[in-house]
Amino acid sequence: MEASSSCPVSASEIVFFDLETTVPNKAGQRFWVLEFGAIIVCPRKLVELDSYSTLVRPKDLSAVALKSSRCDGITREAVANAPAFEEVADKIFTILNGRIWAGHNIRRFDCVRIKEAFAEIGRQAPMPVGMIDSLGVLTEKFGRRAGNMKMATLATYFGLGQQKHRSLEDVRMNLEVLKHCATVLFLESSLPSVMSGKWHNPSTMVTRSRSNGKLLCREENSRKSPPTTLGYQRAVPYTRGSLGKMTEGVKNLLCKAQETKSLNNILKHSHSLFR
Repeated sequence: MEASSSCPVSASEIVFFDLETTVPNKAGQRFWVLEFGAIIVCPRKLVELDSYSTLVRPKDLSAVALKSSRCDGITREAVANAPAFEEVADKIFTILNGRIWAGHNIRRFDCVRIKEAFAEIGRQAPMPVGMIDSLGVLTEKFGRRAGNMKMATLATYFGLGQQKHRSLEDVRMNLEVLKHCATVLFLESSLPSVMSGKWHNPSTMVTRSRSNGKLLCREENSRKSPPTTLGYQRAVPYTRGSLGKMTEGVKNLLCKAQETKSLNNILKHSHSLFR
């Protein structure tokens, strides 16, 4: 397994992996691994460096359904000629051991099944140097806005297609879901008032216009350019309600001025203010 020069092989590499297993329908029945799939990801660029997948033949073939209820599900015929777990154990160990493990709900399911499978053949299980369970991370950071937080639901929320329930396709979908969620969370952290719908005031832009050969500065509202400082709001000298009161006050003042015959003086004064 080779890595690009920009992302050398090290413990910082992330391996997204997924298991497809039998589903026990009676008490006392065990899970059998039917498929293992993984991709090695460079954390610097979140690009796929390598991949591996294999079907696995369980010791008890009768535990595998003759016909899967899923459209792309694994049937008994599909795994009948697949290698047994002990035949692919070395490859799986090399991929997983000493790397950061990532996947959806791997802490409670996939990790347990891996340990069981290695214990059954009398071998030490691979060990991670860290773990990223996207189910826990997204539930805490992204919340349940997308629904029940299953991979199929998250994929539908972001328009990534239908979950295949095949190991390699699922881990690639897992990575894409994380990228989409991370983008949304980044935007929300950068523009919290915009994303929450509370940023109503348009930004203010200062432009120049010519009047009588002189450059004058004026303020214009622009929807295209957000304010450089978050939370900034332009000071408003009056509200909509106070504007009516101001107009009424001016009318009263003018009426009094007419009665006292000093309207010309007021007009002269007002002209001097706006020069």
